[in-house]
Amino acid sequence: MTETITNLSFDTLPSEVAQLKNEVREMKLLIIERINQPNGPEDELFTVDQCAKFLSLSKATIYGLISKGVLPVMRRSKRCYFSKLELIEYLKAGRRKTDSEIEVEAPTYLIKPQKKGRR
Repeated sequence: MTETITNLSFDTLPSEVAQLKNEVREMKLLIIERINQPNGPEDELFTVDQCAKFLSLSKATIYGLISKGVLPVMRRSKRCYFSKLELIEYLKAGRRKTDSEIEVEAPTYLIKPQKKGRR
Protein backbone atom coordinates (compact mmCIF):
# COMPACT_ATOMS: atom_id res chain seq x y z
CA MET A 1 0.00 0.00 0.00
CA THR A 2 2.40 2.66 1.16
CA GLU A 3 6.07 2.86 0.56
CA THR A 4 8.48 3.58 3.35
CA ILE A 5 9.34 7.25 3.40
CA THR A 6 13.06 7.59 3.64
CA ASN A 7 13.79 11.03 2.19
CA LEU A 8 11.12 13.30 3.60
CA SER A 9 11.85 16.94 2.99
CA PHE A 10 9.99 20.20 3.08
CA ASP A 11 9.66 20.10 -0.72
CA THR A 12 8.09 16.63 -0.79
CA LEU A 13 5.81 17.29 2.18
CA PRO A 14 2.73 18.47 0.19
CA SER A 15 2.74 15.41 -2.08
CA GLU A 16 3.29 13.06 0.87
CA VAL A 17 0.40 14.67 2.79
CA ALA A 18 -1.83 14.32 -0.30
CA GLN A 19 -0.90 10.65 -0.56
CA LEU A 20 -1.65 10.11 3.13
CA LYS A 21 -4.96 11.90 2.69
CA ASN A 22 -5.91 9.52 -0.14
CA GLU A 23 -4.91 6.48 1.87
CA VAL A 24 -6.93 7.63 4.89
CA ARG A 25 -9.95 8.15 2.60
CA GLU A 26 -9.54 4.61 1.23
CA MET A 27 -9.27 3.16 4.74
CA LYS A 28 -12.36 5.10 5.83
CA LEU A 29 -14.34 3.68 2.89
CA LEU A 30 -13.18 0.16 3.74
CA ILE A 31 -14.22 0.59 7.37
CA ILE A 32 -17.65 1.92 6.39
CA GLU A 33 -18.06 -0.97 3.95
CA ARG A 34 -17.11 -3.47 6.69
CA ILE A 35 -19.54 -1.90 9.17
CA ASN A 36 -22.41 -2.13 6.69
CA GLN A 37 -21.86 -5.85 6.09
CA PRO A 38 -24.12 -8.22 8.02
CA ASN A 39 -22.45 -9.47 11.21
CA GLY A 40 -23.63 -13.04 11.35
CA PRO A 41 -24.81 -15.69 9.01
CA GLU A 42 -27.98 -14.81 7.20
CA ASP A 43 -31.08 -16.69 8.17
CA GLU A 44 -32.93 -18.85 5.67
CA LEU A 45 -36.49 -20.10 5.78
CA PHE A 46 -37.04 -23.79 5.12
CA THR A 47 -40.15 -25.65 4.05
CA VAL A 48 -41.03 -28.99 5.64
CA ASP A 49 -39.17 -30.84 2.87
CA GLN A 50 -36.06 -28.67 3.29
CA CYS A 51 -36.23 -28.98 7.07
CA ALA A 52 -36.48 -32.77 6.85
CA LYS A 53 -33.46 -32.87 4.55
CA PHE A 54 -31.49 -30.46 6.76
CA LEU A 55 -32.17 -32.49 9.92
CA SER A 56 -31.93 -35.85 8.11
CA LEU A 57 -35.41 -36.82 9.30
CA SER A 58 -38.56 -37.95 7.53
CA LYS A 59 -41.40 -35.54 6.85
CA ALA A 60 -43.61 -37.60 9.19
CA THR A 61 -41.08 -37.12 12.00
CA ILE A 62 -40.98 -33.37 11.33
CA TYR A 63 -44.79 -33.17 11.57
CA GLY A 64 -44.67 -35.23 14.77
CA LEU A 65 -42.14 -32.86 16.34
CA ILE A 66 -44.28 -29.90 15.27
CA SER A 67 -47.40 -31.36 16.88
CA LYS A 68 -45.49 -32.05 20.13
CA GLY A 69 -44.26 -28.44 20.16
CA VAL A 70 -40.64 -29.58 20.15
CA LEU A 71 -39.51 -28.05 16.86
CA PRO A 72 -39.47 -24.24 16.44
CA VAL A 73 -41.88 -23.49 13.60
CA MET A 74 -43.65 -20.54 11.97
CA ARG A 75 -47.06 -21.15 10.46
CA ARG A 76 -48.70 -19.19 7.71
CA SER A 77 -52.02 -20.52 6.41
CA LYS A 78 -51.53 -24.27 6.16
CA ARG A 79 -47.80 -23.99 5.50
CA CYS A 80 -44.97 -24.45 7.98
CA TYR A 81 -41.67 -22.61 7.79
CA PHE A 82 -38.49 -23.11 9.78
CA SER A 83 -35.66 -20.71 10.51
CA LYS A 84 -32.29 -22.26 9.76
CA LEU A 85 -30.70 -20.42 12.71
CA GLU A 86 -33.44 -21.65 15.07
CA LEU A 87 -32.98 -25.20 13.82
CA ILE A 88 -29.25 -24.96 14.51
CA GLU A 89 -30.01 -23.71 18.04
CA TYR A 90 -32.47 -26.59 18.46
CA LEU A 91 -29.73 -29.04 17.52
CA LYS A 92 -27.20 -27.40 19.83
CA ALA A 93 -29.65 -27.60 22.75
CA GLY A 94 -29.59 -31.39 22.46
CA ARG A 95 -25.82 -31.57 22.67
CA ARG A 96 -24.49 -34.04 25.22
CA LYS A 97 -21.40 -33.16 27.22
CA THR A 98 -18.24 -35.20 26.78
CA ASP A 99 -16.82 -37.25 29.64
CA SER A 100 -13.98 -34.77 30.07
CA GLU A 101 -16.45 -31.84 30.33
CA ILE A 102 -18.43 -33.74 32.97
CA GLU A 103 -15.24 -34.49 34.92
CA VAL A 104 -14.31 -30.80 34.91
CA GLU A 105 -17.77 -29.79 36.21
CA ALA A 106 -18.14 -32.61 38.76
CA PRO A 107 -16.24 -30.91 41.64
CA THR A 108 -18.58 -27.90 41.56
CA TYR A 109 -21.58 -30.19 42.11
CA LEU A 110 -19.86 -32.08 44.92
CA ILE A 111 -18.85 -28.92 46.79
CA LYS A 112 -22.35 -27.39 46.93
CA PRO A 113 -23.60 -27.23 50.54
CA GLN A 114 -26.63 -29.33 51.40
CA LYS A 115 -29.84 -27.60 52.46
CA LYS A 116 -30.42 -27.41 56.21
CA GLY A 117 -33.05 -29.70 57.65
CA ARG A 118 -32.27 -32.57 55.29
CA ARG A 119 -30.40 -35.61 56.46
